[in-house]
Amino acid sequence: MDTTFEPIKKDAPNSFWDVNPKAMFALGLIAGVAIMSTAALIFVLNFLLSGKGFGALAAGNSAGNQLAQNQPTVPTVDPTANQPVVPSNPPRVVDKTDHVTGPANAKVTLIEYSDFECPYCLRHYDTTKQIMQAYPNDVRVVYRHFPLSFHANAQKAAEAAECAGAQGKFWEMHDKIYEANRAEKMGVDAWKQAAKDLKLDSAKFDKCLDSGETAKRIASDQEEGSGAGVAGTPATFVNGEMVEGALPFDSFKSKIDAILKK
Repeated sequence: MDTTFEPIKKDAPNSFWDVNPKAMFALGLIAGVAIMSTAALIFVLNFLLSGKGFGALAAGNSAGNQLAQNQPTVPTVDPTANQPVVPSNPPRVVDKTDHVTGPANAKVTLIEYSDFECPYCLRHYDTTKQIMQAYPNDVRVVYRHFPLSFHANAQKAAEAAECAGAQGKFWEMHDKIYEANRAEKMGVDAWKQAAKDLKLDSAKFDKCLDSGETAKRIASDQEEGSGAGVAGTPATFVNGEMVEGALPFDSFKSKIDAILKK
């Protein structure tokens, strides 16, 4: 038997891998990745199961939350900033139920929400008289009630003015009440005496005042004022523009002059 082996030719493949070298490379690459992934997975599992991993994760979340809390608050931009404020519910248009002094065709209307016992309203009362003296033909004043709860005599004072108004003497009683404020002599007895001084029907006036029959009208004024943005007294709308507080005469004069020049 011939035992001589035929030499292998180098250009003749002797196996599958010789025929497919790319497949061999890919298989090796996959095997390497699998080994590395398995090792990494084992390390992570050991880390977490030891308890240290969960603690580290919790600490990381806590630190992140604390960092967020320490950041300055970013202000929200108001798209309406610096825009003129237009009252959503302006004061009720002056009508026949209102108490008005001054010419009906006046170019300037002052709608005043006031409290008879308010010390600033007393100051504003004096300013209003100056305004009417300076502009007798150009300004009219409308008085509306806004008695504050912490003024014990304000509600009954408003009712007294309304009871006098029922007999055609609102403004006369209005003046009497403010002068009583100045003299610090506010009270129901003072209003009943004022009614006598004004030659009103005392029995009718007293019944009106004691029964509180005008309280609903006063509450209506106050509700309308609150709806128009009134939060304190005095509050005066100069042709619709609200002026808060007892401003001096010159402040009102500048506003009135500007309107009259238009």
